[in-house]
Amino acid sequence: ALDFNGIIRKAGKKIFASNGKQVDFASALQSCEEAGGTLATPTNEEENKAILDIVKQHNRYAYLGIKEGETPGQFKCINGTPLNYTKWHRNEPNGKGTEKCVEMYTDGSWNDRKCNLNRLTICEF
Repeated sequence: ALDFNGIIRKAGKKIFASNGKQVDFASALQSCEEAGGTLATPTNEEENKAILDIVKQHNRYAYLGIKEGETPGQFKCINGTPLNYTKWHRNEPNGKGTEKCVEMYTDGSWNDRKCNLNRLTICEF
């Protein structure tokens, strides 16, 4: 089981928590799903801020539950729904099909990134 020691944030009906581990995208997603949730996916400013709180506490970039679809440059939530809220860093996304995952910087903005890097796991429930 995941040990969410300490840092939990609520936003609306969602609860965000991190196990403090830094792993690749697939492993992060798997550990969230095993815990009964999914990767943190901000759908508004309030949720983005809640996730950012955890990112800042650990001072580590974190993967978000957002991936590039079939069309390069077009991102969507991992459950397939379109992104109605985005907070891309200036000039991002710029991977054009090579960077299929999305990370959150320590300022709350987003960047498209390869999926095999180790990033902080933040889940939503």
